[in-house]
Amino acid sequence: MMAAFEIARPEIFLLAALCVVLLLDLFLGKQSRVITYLATQASLLTTILLVYSSFFNRPDKTVGLDGMYMVDEMAGVLKIAILLISILAFACARKYLRDQDMWRGEFFVLGMTAILGMLIMVSGYHLLVLYLGLELLSLSLYTLVAMRRDDAQATEAAIKYFVLGAVASGFLLYGMSMLYGISGSLELNTIREYFTNQPDIATNLPLMFALTFIVAGLAFKLGVVPFHMWLPDVYQGTPTAVTLFLSSAPKIAVFALVIRLMAEALEPAQSAWSQMIILLALLSIGIGNVVALVQTNLKRLFAYSAIAHMGFMLMGVVMNTHEGHSAAMFYILLYALMSAGTFAMLILLGRKGYEVTQLEDLKGLSGRHPWFALMFLLMLFSMAGIPPTAGFYAKFAVIESVIQAKFIWSAVFMVVMSVVGAFYYLRIIKIMYFDKPNDQPPIEADMDIRVLVSANGLLMILLGIFPSVLMEICDLALIASRL
Repeated sequence: MMAAFEIARPEIFLLAALCVVLLLDLFLGKQSRVITYLATQASLLTTILLVYSSFFNRPDKTVGLDGMYMVDEMAGVLKIAILLISILAFACARKYLRDQDMWRGEFFVLGMTAILGMLIMVSGYHLLVLYLGLELLSLSLYTLVAMRRDDAQATEAAIKYFVLGAVASGFLLYGMSMLYGISGSLELNTIREYFTNQPDIATNLPLMFALTFIVAGLAFKLGVVPFHMWLPDVYQGTPTAVTLFLSSAPKIAVFALVIRLMAEALEPAQSAWSQMIILLALLSIGIGNVVALVQTNLKRLFAYSAIAHMGFMLMGVVMNTHEGHSAAMFYILLYALMSAGTFAMLILLGRKGYEVTQLEDLKGLSGRHPWFALMFLLMLFSMAGIPPTAGFYAKFAVIESVIQAKFIWSAVFMVVMSVVGAFYYLRIIKIMYFDKPNDQPPIEADMDIRVLVSANGLLMILLGIFPSVLMEICDLALIASRL
């Protein structure tokens, strides 16, 4: 029995650690809450070691727990990325939680629960397991968004997120149930085999209905057009520490869900779903970049930016080639890092009783804090896709895979929208470097967040100069996973 569960050893450990942290926090006062924080970070670091030992010591992809759980190189890389970015998010959130009187153990317990859901999503190879992981993640995030109960804006954001998220989960579950009715199985391998042997998939009406519901549910979880209406309001109304976490690691988990469902289980039915996803991706790239041009609230601006970025990632996935999948994986890992860095910067620049939320709050940042203005510039250059930062290579790799698949006009549209999107990032840089400084006191931040934000900014330029380091990891992981 123990050997059967060894395949899920990291998740089992994290669940046990979560329970220990929850019990530990009950006996700690506010002054001792740093112990909860340290226990959480130690648990996540230990989980990384368990993931490494579980995934990278296996010669091939392995399916366990009666075909419900998959261990492969892709899952290993994505899990380690999720855990590392979560550690970064918790470390950067500490300052904000103290400043805004939110220094409570619930943040870390709910965060660990969300991470557990993400790890399950990455390795799930069964429709119910995937859905279980997704709901574990979603319910934890709903509660995190609502943590600041005395804030009307945060409460409104939580209600919108919960109601629309429940509808999206219903769509996804209904699509999965129809898929089960058609194929007679919940296992992804069996579903793939069933559709491989089916002729005329493009004219299969029940399958089209199932795919419509599944694509709608996935599109909501990624926040792509036209299922994006919740994203700007949730980003704006949510405490910045929660936005940092919400906007980074969960995107990687949903990417894994899309790969498992669409690129693996439903790959033989690509002709039935590819046009839907291409349309959603191009709409997201266009509308996300155009609407971001008129935003003055930084969190709303980054929300519309996220919509456009998810469109780029989906274009890599829908090409259904090794190059496309590799480019999409590189893109989502880099985006999660960039998003965590930008929101960590907003936390760094804030202080007790004051948050950086508007464009005007960044006026003259280069005069007040030249080093952090430079780090923010590198992050924004990367998000805009300006060389020699990592974001340029990520966009180039996705567009190259689109051209190789002969979608020339789609590639042209993506290039044009990238140029349009660069404008609102450059506007932030103009405000930081050329506008008159505001009268703001010096930064009040611990050394750890200063180091992490600086490392994030420098990583954007290093990965831009040496993109092959991360790209090779993505390539090898997908080759080992036969994608």
